Amino acid sequence: MNNSPLIAALLLALHLSLQIALIVRALLRPHRDPASRIAWVVVMAALPLVGIVAYVLLGEVNLGRRRIERMRATLARLPNLTTAPGMARAIVLAQPPERMAHLFSVGQSISGFAPVGGNRASLLPDSDAAIEAIVADIDAARDTVHLIFYIWLPDGNGGKVVAALKRAAARGVICRAMADDLGSKLMIRSPHWESMRHAGIRLARALPIGNPLLRPMKGRIDLRNHRKIVVIDNRITYCGSQNCADPAFRVKPKYAPWVDAMMRFEGPVARQNQFLFAADWMSHVDEDLGELLLRSVDAPEIGFAAQVIGTGPTVRYAAMPELFETLMFSARRELVITTPYYVPDESIQAALCASARRGVSTTIVFPARNDSWVVGAASRSYYADLLDAGVKIYEYLGGLLHTKSLTLDGEVTLIGSANMDRRSFDLNYENNILLHDPVLTAAMRQRQDSYIAKARAVTPASVAGWTRHRRLWNNTIAMLGPVL
Repeated sequence: MNNSPLIAALLLALHLSLQIALIVRALLRPHRDPASRIAWVVVMAALPLVGIVAYVLLGEVNLGRRRIERMRATLARLPNLTTAPGMARAIVLAQPPERMAHLFSVGQSISGFAPVGGNRASLLPDSDAAIEAIVADIDAARDTVHLIFYIWLPDGNGGKVVAALKRAAARGVICRAMADDLGSKLMIRSPHWESMRHAGIRLARALPIGNPLLRPMKGRIDLRNHRKIVVIDNRITYCGSQNCADPAFRVKPKYAPWVDAMMRFEGPVARQNQFLFAADWMSHVDEDLGELLLRSVDAPEIGFAAQVIGTGPTVRYAAMPELFETLMFSARRELVITTPYYVPDESIQAALCASARRGVSTTIVFPARNDSWVVGAASRSYYADLLDAGVKIYEYLGGLLHTKSLTLDGEVTLIGSANMDRRSFDLNYENNILLHDPVLTAAMRQRQDSYIAKARAVTPASVAGWTRHRRLWNNTIAMLGPVL
């Protein structure tokens, strides 16, 4: 007796049941915007086998139950920063203008950090200068050196930081270094990693992948720690887009140089970055860093207000886009943004267009050549609507513009690791600093102008001149944005 038709029917029924179950799950998942639901339903309906596999691997923001529980337990153990001696005074010193206060309220609702005053900072000239400054501060460290990088390469700049950490550890400084297990795989697999361990540097891999075949059972493999944090002696910190690598960026050299911006901060805001580092470290390593957060904080009378904003898949949903939108809607005279990756949700795109429509001088700068062809195509699908609203668009020609910056009315700056794409919104752990200081914002605006000077203006005529094939391609890729 031939059972082939029966087996085929059973397999078909099983496939349809799984397909329907996953479609229903996609429709019922919380915190999923309608565009994302529609995209996943279409993919699973039109490409049943590929769609099911894609949804199992990429359809849900799942870190894994154990990791989530450990992160929550870690946050519960960490002390409240306001209890540190001097931090309450730093909070009192933070007095941004009343018209700007709501921006910091949004930031506080995300990470729980109040804005703190008494900070000083400088914008480093370029990527190499940022690494040189970090190395100099490590060489001057007396107590602790903590750093996290998404990408740490075993190249010239990466090696300089390795050597500085070894020198610090040799003179008794406690050094802790964490690198993302995917982004920094070349460093982690290189001889440098073990040589640092032998030198007494405490090491950790953020979000270790393990067996790639089994990894999807424990959570998504592409949920990454995208942060770039350096904290030295509990009082100096760095924030920006800079990875620990040469501008030549040897893993993707054809897009070089990678153009980044990094700020060096001194003051109470460093303690907030220390909190983010401690949370990341303790969620991977059995070592309590709570005592570091309770040490006395120096809060000088002179200094600007600043606030660390850390986001990620275990933080409040839609935190990063909400912050971006609040900044956009708050602009009254000028809004300038640089970002390498622009795949917005509808509300981000609407907020940016609304800024220009109400008369705000609104400018956004992208790289002319993007290392991700998917993101490059998706970004350009939004150009026509942005230009129609009056947004000025530039494409940087001097390399891959990797700087993530936003300046507002010549007074407020947001700098950090977060891009304006769904990966930064939903999947990656990011760190940013929001600050109110006209002088430092002027320096950031000057840097943004230097990017514009090396960029080509995108005009409505140039976009209208795109071929139908190019427009079809861009729009098709953008339609899959909620899936990708």
